[in-house]
Amino acid sequence: MELEVIPAEIPQIRICVIGSPVTVAPFDRQIDMILEWASSRSSRFVCVANVHMLTEAYWHPEFYAVLARADLVTPDGMPLVWMMKLMGAQHQNRVAGLDIMLSICQQAPQRRIKVFFLGSEASILEQMRKRLEGDFPALEIAGMEPLPFRPLTKAEDAAVIQKIHDSGAGIVLVALGCPKQEYWMDRHKGKIHAVTIGVGGVFPVYAGIHKRAPLWMRNFGLEWFYRLVQEPRRLWKRYTTTMPLFIWLALKQLLTQGAESRE
Repeated sequence: MELEVIPAEIPQIRICVIGSPVTVAPFDRQIDMILEWASSRSSRFVCVANVHMLTEAYWHPEFYAVLARADLVTPDGMPLVWMMKLMGAQHQNRVAGLDIMLSICQQAPQRRIKVFFLGSEASILEQMRKRLEGDFPALEIAGMEPLPFRPLTKAEDAAVIQKIHDSGAGIVLVALGCPKQEYWMDRHKGKIHAVTIGVGGVFPVYAGIHKRAPLWMRNFGLEWFYRLVQEPRRLWKRYTTTMPLFIWLALKQLLTQGAESRE
């Protein structure tokens, strides 16, 4: 099993999955790390990894470097969890974007941590606000800010940074899609004194615009198919290009690991 030990200030171990580091720790421990960092307004960023993200890192060295610099890389997709188990992390469970958001919204008030929601569209954020106020009445929403699809100007970017700073947020949930949100978080580390977490398409799901796959489908690693049925035009190319490559690279890694263990 290929392991990377992170320096003492980030007490975690990572497994190399098809070339990229993924954090080995149960869901609750990963949430604890995020909340601990947020309590001290530490500038950190969290990548929520799935098959698409790891294949992007395989294709693009500059994106791999972003994952390598991340303070936490959670295993979102079940294929990553299965791969980690096969590599020795027997007790690893899934640490998915929506579950991270829900757990943070539940626990943040207990530690007086404010949460900022960044990205998506104003209408989606407004629907989220209404549901959040019902589901988590104690949650302190530091702010909600939609972002345009185009790159921000320097002045616009500075305004966003200032707004987050003035809000007192300890956690910023970033919904810009992969890999845009990961590049954004990496560029803003040290500029934003909060934990930024890339949550991809979580906002429309929580707002009720898209549906989440049933639990049995998530457990069997079929959430991708459920999403594909809902958004075929946007997702078919992603899945047909990333999944075969991930399977090939994963098998190659496991076979190489098995051969090395027999020597």
